[in-house]
This record gives sequence, C-alpha cells and structure tokens, in this order.
Amino acid sequence: MDRRSFLKTSALGGTAAAASSLAAPVYAQGKRTLTMVTSWPRGFAVLDDAASYLEKMVSELSDGNLTIDKKAPGELVGALEVFDAVSSGQADMYHSADYYFIGQHPAYGYFTAVPFGGTAQEIINWYYHDGGEQLHDELGQIFNLKGMLAGNSGSQSGGWFRKEIKSAADFNGLKFRMPGLGGKVLGKLGASVQNIPGGELYQALSSGALDGLEWVGPMADERAGFQEVAKVYYAAGFHEPGSALSANVNLDVWNDLTDQHRAILRYASMATTQLQLSETLANNGAALERLKAQGVKVLQFPDDVWDAFGAASKEVMDENMDDPLYAKIRESFEKSLYSSSEWINQSDGFYVQQRNRVLGKG
Repeated sequence: MDRRSFLKTSALGGTAAAASSLAAPVYAQGKRTLTMVTSWPRGFAVLDDAASYLEKMVSELSDGNLTIDKKAPGELVGALEVFDAVSSGQADMYHSADYYFIGQHPAYGYFTAVPFGGTAQEIINWYYHDGGEQLHDELGQIFNLKGMLAGNSGSQSGGWFRKEIKSAADFNGLKFRMPGLGGKVLGKLGASVQNIPGGELYQALSSGALDGLEWVGPMADERAGFQEVAKVYYAAGFHEPGSALSANVNLDVWNDLTDQHRAILRYASMATTQLQLSETLANNGAALERLKAQGVKVLQFPDDVWDAFGAASKEVMDENMDDPLYAKIRESFEKSLYSSSEWINQSDGFYVQQRNRVLGKG
C-alpha cells in the first residue's frame, strides 16, 4: 500500500476523534469554506499574522464566496500534526513551516529554509521564476498536497541562550530547540536538539527544559516574551536566512476547486508573503532596541563557530543525496541561489555598503 492510500484509510494517531468532527465543505449558493489547521497559536506575531492575512485576503478577493476557517493548534489537531491531517483529507489545508516535516521527506526543508540557504528574496526568485513552485508540486503529489508559499519571516536570529557561545564546543550537551535541517546541524555539534511547537517554548525555556532556542526574530521573539527568561541573544543565524511559510491544500480538494478559487488562493498566498515579510522587516529594528533596553545582550557568533556551522551543514546536506528528488530540488535551488546572488552582491549589496559609508551609517 502506498503512503497516500494508507493516509486515507488509517486513523491519525492522537487526532482522529477531533478530525472526525470536521464539518462538511459548504457549497450552498456557490460558496465554499476551507478548514485550515495551523501550527501557530492565535495572536503569535509574524506566523499567525501570515495565516490571518491569508484568511482575510481570500475572503475579500472572492467577495465571500471562498472563505477559510482558521484553526489554532489543539482546536482540531496538534501544531505538528497538520501535515498528516491535510494529506489524509481530515482537513482541507494547513498553514505551517514545511521544514517541520522533513521526516516525511527531507526536501521539504527547501520550502522553508536550509542551512546557509537563500535570503527571502532569493527564495522567492527560485520559487516563482526558477522552477521551485513546480518542484513543490512534484514533492506534494507524493503526499496528496498542493503547496504554496504564504509568508516569509526574513532572516531569523541565532537564538536565545542562558550563556554566551564562545566556541563550537559550547553546543555539546546543550538542550536546544531548532527544527529542520538546521537542527540536524547542531546535533552534529553535540547539541540535544528538540522540535517543540512555538506555543510551548516560553515554558520550556523558563523551566530549564531547554537551555536555549531559536524562534523568529526580534518582533516575534519580543511578543513571545523570551527576554524575560534569557538575556543572551545572537542576532544572525546560519539556519534560516529567509524562512518561507507554506499553505498546503489537500490535492483532491484543490482539484475540486474552480479555476477562479485556485487562482485566488495562489495570488492571495503571494500577497501574504510580501505583506508579512515587509511587516517583519519594518518592525524588527525597533523591537531589537526594546530588547536591549530590557537588559538583553545582543551578540554575533565568533568566526570559528560559523566555520563549525558550515562544516556540519555540508555533512547534513550531503546525507540525503541518495534520494533522487532531494538531489533534484537541491540542485535547482542552489543553481538559482548563486545566479541571483551574483547580481545582488554587485548591485543592492554594494549599494547598501556605499550608502552607509557615504552617509556615515556603517
């Protein structure tokens, strides 16, 4: 039995009772409501913001004929159970970060972020103009999903720590939360890596269950309150230089939608990415200053730690090359990445350096 058939005929552990209560789709008078399960508690900065933007845009663009019923973790399924719920048809769609699901297929990391991967702009370039969207579809077909990017948090921070990281050896034995392939990199350095949903992180850090964690960036981290329980904050991280969020629709549901409704979902997802990214980048600077005012020490990892991140990242990325689809997606991603960066470095990147030098802001 293939995975798709299995998911359709088996109960989802821990969620079957809740999923059985899902309402049937609404078709009255040409209207349709899609139940969207998410990985974000209601009100979570950046992440739930993106899901809420998508919900609002779809309704407005369709004049209310296509609506999304957004569900937070625990309302129907758990935060990290959304993939299987939608793949199996127990919910219509999810909003999450696809790198949570590298256990389903390691290539899902590329549709959120991979170590030393692309910035937000570089990811969008690849996705919409260099074949990334088509590869997301190819991967999704294995799991009965139609994927779309629907948000981007920009460059994510290196994380919150109880003590400074002075060498790569300081990660040995550290209980640290980091999902995706980045977490596997820290595992290579000896960290005890955990993938804990966002709504549980504050308690885990404050109780000592975690020694540190990475979340998003200053705006989201401030609202989560991590500055109350840790005071060492590393600004730049290797693991998520531009973190895409995804809206994945059950493929049978997607195929049953009208052409207009599919277009609305796709274009609303594009608009959500731009709106949410700009929201984050517009607010991170001021949030960082407020964190400093609350006694947070903002640092950067030393060069030798970055070197250790790089060496471990290469090991992790190479481990999956025996999977043909992973290898195909990685090749496509990296080809686009280096093509984009060649021009960005000589245009925007150089311009910003000169602007800061000339205006004395560097």
